[in-house]
Amino acid sequence: MEEQKSQSATKNPKKANLVDHHSIKHVLDESVTEIVTSRGYVEDVRMSNLRLVMGTVIIVIALFAQFYKKKFPENRDFLLLCIALYVVLNGILQLIIYVKEKNAILFTYPPKDSFTSTGLVVSSKLPRFSDMYTLEIASADPKSISANPPVQFTKSVTKWFTKDGILVEGLFWKDVEALIDDYQKEPKKGK
Repeated sequence: MEEQKSQSATKNPKKANLVDHHSIKHVLDESVTEIVTSRGYVEDVRMSNLRLVMGTVIIVIALFAQFYKKKFPENRDFLLLCIALYVVLNGILQLIIYVKEKNAILFTYPPKDSFTSTGLVVSSKLPRFSDMYTLEIASADPKSISANPPVQFTKSVTKWFTKDGILVEGLFWKDVEALIDDYQKEPKKGK
């Protein structure tokens, strides 16, 4: 496993534009996804699929409104219906993104052969004009009896990138794996 990490780092180093915080966050988020899935967690894409289906329906509604056979005065009611559906479905889509996803970069199923019945929600933040990257791991179902309390760390991205913008994957892997291990620890039971 250690050899595989070092070989992948020498073959295709991950590079970010250090003056663009979106580029830095993208490289780190991609690496987090690789690390979590390498630990046996399978990505849960249901939320992404729901967003894609809703987006497709919204586009189809817009296309119907644009290319309806009748001209404007005759299709007024149809256009009003299309506009109303467009606004309502867009609102629902934005609400789902705001309430359910927030800063999530990855949803997972529980690992196979695991005693836990809940997957993970991995979230990250890198505020604009800041070098502090926050990574949080929480349960996908926080009300589940097998859910562990959320864990997070906040560290400067300068610890993981060279001056040329190359990600030092070994250091980043250690930090993320330590966070995953911290999440997977059995919670201490008080007496």
